Amino acid sequence: MTESKSRVLVTGGAGFIGSHVADAYLAAGHEVWIVDDLSSGRKTNLPEDAHFVEMDIRDPDLRNLFREVRFDVVNHHAAQIDVRVSVADPAKDAGINLLGLLNITEAAVEVGTRRVVFVSSGGVVYGEPDEIPTPESAPKLPLSPYGVTKLGGEFYLNYYRVVRGLEYVALRYSNVYGPRQDPHGEAGVVAIFCTRLLNGLPLTIYGDGEQTRDYVFVRDVVAANMRASEVELEGEGLDSVGFNVGTGVGTSVLRLAEVLEGIAGTNLPRKHEAARPGELRHSTLNSEKLQARGWAPAYSLEEGLRETYDYIANQRD
Repeated sequence: MTESKSRVLVTGGAGFIGSHVADAYLAAGHEVWIVDDLSSGRKTNLPEDAHFVEMDIRDPDLRNLFREVRFDVVNHHAAQIDVRVSVADPAKDAGINLLGLLNITEAAVEVGTRRVVFVSSGGVVYGEPDEIPTPESAPKLPLSPYGVTKLGGEFYLNYYRVVRGLEYVALRYSNVYGPRQDPHGEAGVVAIFCTRLLNGLPLTIYGDGEQTRDYVFVRDVVAANMRASEVELEGEGLDSVGFNVGTGVGTSVLRLAEVLEGIAGTNLPRKHEAARPGELRHSTLNSEKLQARGWAPAYSLEEGLRETYDYIANQRD
C-alpha cells in the first residue's frame, strides 16, 4: 500500500477508532470510502476527503458499492461492541457481527479485494486467560456472545482465506482509548473518567479496583492497522494471521483513576460499588508477534491520557 494509491473501505469509519484509521489511510495518499449507519458513529468524526455512504453493513446494496468501486483493502471496524447488549440480545449481536461480516466477505471475494483487516478483540476471545500477558496462541474461551461473534468472525475469515482465497489479518485489540471515544459506552472507561472529573464528579470504582486492563492509545492502534494492511503473511490457522494489539502492561482501575486525577488536578473522594458480575479480573496482551513485524506502541499511558483528557476538555469549550 505504501507504493501505490489504493481504494480503501473503512466500515464504522464515523466511529471512535475507525475515523482515526480513515484519517491515516487518507494521510498515506489512499482514496477512502466510509460505510457507517451512524447508530453510534458521528458525522463530526468523518474526514472531509473521504467518500461517505450511510448504510448498514448488512444491507444488500453494499454489494453494489463493492462492484462500483472494487476496493483493494477493506478495514472492518463496524460492529456491535457492547458486551451487555450481546448478553441481553445475542441474536442482535450475531446479526451485526456475523451476518454483516459475511455480507462484506462475499462482496470482497466477488470483486477481488486484496485484503481484509478485521477488528477482533484480545480482551474477550481469550476469556479469563492463565497466561498474562496473553499471547495469540492462548486458548480461545470467550465468555460472552460478543466474544463468540468476534472469534466466529475469525473462523469465517479463515474459511474465506483457505477455500475462497481472501487474504485477511485479524487485529485483537486490548482496551483502546483516546480522542473521540464515547464517554457513554461500556468500553470507554477512560472517557467516562475524564468526563466525570471535568464535571467535578467522583470516579466510580467497581469492586476493589485491582482488576487490570491493557490500555493502548488510539494512535498506536492506527499504526497497527496501517502495518496490518501491508504485512507479509505466512503460516496456517487463526493465530498465523491474528495479532494482539496492546502494550503488554496491565494497569489497575485504581492506577488509572490516580493518573487521571493527577492530570485533572483534583482530589475528589471516590465512589465504590459492588463488583460487576462476569467482569474479567485481568486482561493484558503480549504483542511481541506484531512488534517483530515492525509495530510498537509509541505512547506511554500518561501521554495518552493527557492528550485524551485535553481533547475532551476542549470539546466542552
